[in-house]
Amino acid sequence: MATMLAVTDVSPGATCCAPLVREPISQPEAERVAVTLKALADPARLRLLSIVASSAGQEACVCDLIEPVGLSQPTVSHHLKILTEAGFLSRSKRGTWAYYRLEADALSTVAAFLTA
Repeated sequence: MATMLAVTDVSPGATCCAPLVREPISQPEAERVAVTLKALADPARLRLLSIVASSAGQEACVCDLIEPVGLSQPTVSHHLKILTEAGFLSRSKRGTWAYYRLEADALSTVAAFLTA
């Protein structure tokens, strides 16, 4: 069943909506934020981010991230690369292992966008 809405003022120059009270997000900014949010929109990546955030010093070796998420090493490395490119993690190499550290500012930026 369709609901009919009453139109109260159809005169020329009448406004149908309230004016904006602040500047909306720009197209380039929307594209940047979308890439960031897309990086978070995967259960494995959220788990990896959570594991790193829960680790001592908010840093973890890739060797410690494979078993908890139950994925192969190449798949885990792929997810970590996406999180690093999105700015959520930084990577450093020590010997043959890569270590990932949480970049807290990236999480603050997402939180600020979502609460604005």
